[in-house]
Amino acid sequence: MKQWEAMEAFVEVVHQGSFSKAASRLDVSASHVSRLITHLEQRLNTTLLFRTTRSIRLSEAGERFYQHCRDLPNTLATAEEAVSALNQAPTGTLRITCATTFGERYLAPLLNDYLLQNPQVDLDFHLTNREVDLIEEGYDLAIRMGALRDSSLLSRRLCDRAEYLCASREYVDQNGMPHTLAELNKHKCLMGSKTHWVFSQNGQRKEVKVSSHWRSNSGPALLDAIRRGLGIAQLPDYYVKDDLASGKLVSLLPQYQYPYTGVWLVYPRAQQPSPKLKSVCDYLIERFEKEDIFGSWSKRP
Repeated sequence: MKQWEAMEAFVEVVHQGSFSKAASRLDVSASHVSRLITHLEQRLNTTLLFRTTRSIRLSEAGERFYQHCRDLPNTLATAEEAVSALNQAPTGTLRITCATTFGERYLAPLLNDYLLQNPQVDLDFHLTNREVDLIEEGYDLAIRMGALRDSSLLSRRLCDRAEYLCASREYVDQNGMPHTLAELNKHKCLMGSKTHWVFSQNGQRKEVKVSSHWRSNSGPALLDAIRRGLGIAQLPDYYVKDDLASGKLVSLLPQYQYPYTGVWLVYPRAQQPSPKLKSVCDYLIERFEKEDIFGSWSKRP
């Protein structure tokens, strides 16, 4: 900081042709400006200014130094204006990651609407069922489901989510229903990307690991397997709500269903979140609060 202050004082002295006038412009004393120039000359091991009682004159070294740093004050002002503009209006590229199906069905349409309202924002939307390291991989925002584990990140709740254990009517007719958690091992269990299912027992969260003959990291593939009667599985409400309502699927062990968990907007800590990050989070939360996003998607042709 002292180095920059000395360079700024040097440029102002040359511009004003006087230590006192430069000091007045910088709102410091003339003696302080003189000390800054002296320290700068000592650091550079050369004379930059020849001083007399009536005038100052640049040395050869001072002339060369001035040519390189004369635009620094304007460059700093321009940089500050650019950052100030960033802090006022959403601009730049948003890098967002989300689970594939949730992102395709629900986030993509909303993000596209957001871009229409904010044309200065560009989008890099990465869909993957892998949990991305936001800081290591340079993402601004992730949408994550269920319990959050990384306390180094900040989060805002986007919406509620419930998971249903269910099966087709054909499967239930042929194999019956489980009545306790212990009976799950007697059934054909279909697994998604998780290693366990989550239930509530005696008011406590309970994770149950089951053996599985079928596994996929695709929610739609898992839903198709349930519909075809291959077994039972646990899926979020936005996958199965319509099939449960129509009777195509049957809810199992509702007495053990875990209460609502969240869908979260997760982002790295920062002293001041950028306007683009704050605005997209506010926008998504407002849309989910005001609209039946899951229901409106299911009604699309």
